[in-house]
Amino acid sequence: MTVDEELNLLEDNMRRLKVEYDVFFGGGSKKPPTDTEWRVQTLIKKYSDGGRMNFSQRFRYNSIAQKYAIFSDLWRKKLKIKEEGYSRPQDAMLSIQGIRTAEEHAAAAALQLAANKAFSVVCYDLEADSKSVEALFQAMMEAKKKTGEASSANFDSFKTFVKKKTEQIRQDYNCKAVEYSVELENGQVRLKAKAKS
Repeated sequence: MTVDEELNLLEDNMRRLKVEYDVFFGGGSKKPPTDTEWRVQTLIKKYSDGGRMNFSQRFRYNSIAQKYAIFSDLWRKKLKIKEEGYSRPQDAMLSIQGIRTAEEHAAAAALQLAANKAFSVVCYDLEADSKSVEALFQAMMEAKKKTGEASSANFDSFKTFVKKKTEQIRQDYNCKAVEYSVELENGQVRLKAKAKS
């Protein structure tokens, strides 16, 4: 294989690596693309001395190696955030967060409902579970929007309703928690509650 062919291969692997990391950080893959990264690193190391390259090949190699160094640093930071579960404003700039926000829960809920699956949360203590209640409310609003149902509910009234319902179910069934789910039934959005021990 000639130097130019190997540089083409390096560029292709670099593009593939970026896409695979995007998929990994987006949640589409469970493990980072270590095989592709190894291939990229091997080719970068192979030509690091630059003895077999002419000026234009050396320039091309340097730009690829520099791009890899920048991305590699970014991926390392994102991996650390993913592993340690940070949730800071500067993490959002890297477009990854360790702890899911209410909006992300709502997005997950909308995807579940789109597949005709129920979105559910379990509430133990409404003050501690306010993020879950917010995600439930967002899921319900998204589902209503998708089905074209009108809704005049606001979050405060919804939270009050859920609080009363939770207390009532915990009293009636002598349970510790209540599971709420947003479901599609005959094209209509339903909020269901059931006791959890």
